Amino acid sequence: MAIYPIRTFPDPVLSMSAASVIVFDEHLARLVDDMIETMYDAPGVGLAAPQIGVLKSIFVADVGEGPFVVVNPVLVETAGRWKSEEGCLSIPGRYWEVSRAEYAKVDGVGINGAPVSYEGDELLGRVLQHETDHVDGKLLLARLSTRPRKQALKELREDALNARRLT
Repeated sequence: MAIYPIRTFPDPVLSMSAASVIVFDEHLARLVDDMIETMYDAPGVGLAAPQIGVLKSIFVADVGEGPFVVVNPVLVETAGRWKSEEGCLSIPGRYWEVSRAEYAKVDGVGINGAPVSYEGDELLGRVLQHETDHVDGKLLLARLSTRPRKQALKELREDALNARRLT
């Protein structure tokens, strides 16, 4: 198995919608295994294919009950509101208070093409929404309200400038 480098903001691939998967073969199974290994190595609780530069509609996750994969995920139901601190492997070391639905349900297919459905509240609900956002080309920054988003973008630009000065 291989560990992929995780793409970070402002990599343009993170704002692109991923293509639906139509071929379910050993290449897909290998990609999913590599994504799971990459997620654990990061360490994280979720990883979408665009985060490793693969524009396919796939995410993997593990919120403590073992890894699972959703191919071609669709957020089909949400309920309630839950404000909690949230981070992203593509924006390392940064966390923001984000309001999302407390409960979420995602439908999709597994690596064999059979239908799968995952639902949960709090952390699992948040992960389902966050990773589905990634395959839709939305980064966590898009979920921040106006003022915190402007502040976050300013800080990220300053960090990038400082990093370039050091090299």
